[in-house]
Amino acid sequence: MRKVNLEDIFLHPITQKYLGRSGIAHAITVAEYAFLLADEYGVNPDQAAKAGVLHDIGHYTWYRDGKWDYDLYKENDIHAIKGASRAHKLLIRIGEERHIAKEIAIAILLHTDSYLPQGHLELQPLQQVVTLADEKDEEMGGNHHYRKIEHYVALERIRALDIKIDQKENPQNNHQQKMA
Repeated sequence: MRKVNLEDIFLHPITQKYLGRSGIAHAITVAEYAFLLADEYGVNPDQAAKAGVLHDIGHYTWYRDGKWDYDLYKENDIHAIKGASRAHKLLIRIGEERHIAKEIAIAILLHTDSYLPQGHLELQPLQQVVTLADEKDEEMGGNHHYRKIEHYVALERIRALDIKIDQKENPQNNHQQKMA
């Protein structure tokens, strides 16, 4: 049984504040992709979706002369570092198990290499899932961060993903509900 669901995370004021900067539509789409990739990589779908929805919570908006400056962002980006810390603190605050919060935070930390020196990382499966889910939704020039979504649509998608996670984690309950 999950202590914290995606709706708990999504509706929290900290999440709303920072996902508003980095793109709510992108965050939800990455969570959905992460959920779909979880089976293939043998990772917990709940953790994958949580890491997906929070993966860009550390973004800062980079503007120059009143316009988004993608080059400035790419040159100075450390959003994964800030996001891992912010997500870990948020998850602990709302009641997530500490070891799960840590795994999710590490996946967020390593979902991009934009701040790392050249080299190769050996990613663990959850980290791979978040990285791949993020890459699946990327658009040129960072435009994926600026897609718009109505709040009620975002909440519907989060709730639908929570239901899928619950169904995957409790298949006997699904069978019993269908039989009733």
